[in-house]
Amino acid sequence: MPEEKNAAVVADALVQKPIVQKDNVHKRTGEAAFFDVDNTLMKGASLFHVARKMYERKAFTLSQAAGFAWKQFKFVMRGENMEDVHSVRDSALTLAAGITVDDIKALGEEVYDEMIESRIWPGTKALAEQHLRVGRKVWLVTATPIEVATVISTRLGLTGALGTVGEVEDGMYTGKLVGDILHGPAKAVAVQLVADREGLDLDHCWAYSDSANDIPLLTMVGHPVVINPDAKLRRHARENNWPVYDFRSGRRAATLGLKAATVGGAVYGLWRGFSRFRGPRI
Repeated sequence: MPEEKNAAVVADALVQKPIVQKDNVHKRTGEAAFFDVDNTLMKGASLFHVARKMYERKAFTLSQAAGFAWKQFKFVMRGENMEDVHSVRDSALTLAAGITVDDIKALGEEVYDEMIESRIWPGTKALAEQHLRVGRKVWLVTATPIEVATVISTRLGLTGALGTVGEVEDGMYTGKLVGDILHGPAKAVAVQLVADREGLDLDHCWAYSDSANDIPLLTMVGHPVVINPDAKLRRHARENNWPVYDFRSGRRAATLGLKAATVGGAVYGLWRGFSRFRGPRI
């Protein structure tokens, strides 16, 4: 399966980079916590900020950005399904083809400093830090490109990240994926592979998410936790007596503004963000 190939690539990278923990921390062998990123760890969608920064660097034209935004707009307004997910994926890959890996890594650092750091939810960050303090490993699990997810993980001092992996040849992205976008059920596949390789007992692991699309991930661990949930996930959490944290001030997950900041990447907000940087066409 493509999800397994994607997960295996990332899992290999994690196994090859053992995490050094402080000597005074008792390691919780077999225990770990997995955090979604968009609307769970940070306010809004990381991909939106990556796209804005790419447009500032003239990586693609305004007309290309408009097409990308329109596909994502339909994606949110009609609801998520695999046809929509694949459409968004294909648009993103087309725009990424020919960009160098070094450029994306540098871009990830800039995006974190300028746009992501200030949007980290303090409450979610505190939960991740608590897991680290008691000796559990903490991974991010996100559809965001692995290069950007790794920057976020490193800056926060986490164990590592599982993210969408782009195919690279001669130091440049080809416009293809290794496996598939790390979204929905693919996250559960990735976490299972990491658990197998790391010797984790999923009954003693935690998972955190805002989206009903991550129910497969949440149900596979012994401690599912819901953060800033959408309406469907809130109902599911209530029916299953899952803990719910909501770090938003006076907002409901069903509002258009928050819908526009989900998996696809701030659909309406993406177009409005691009319009701020409108300039000569390339």
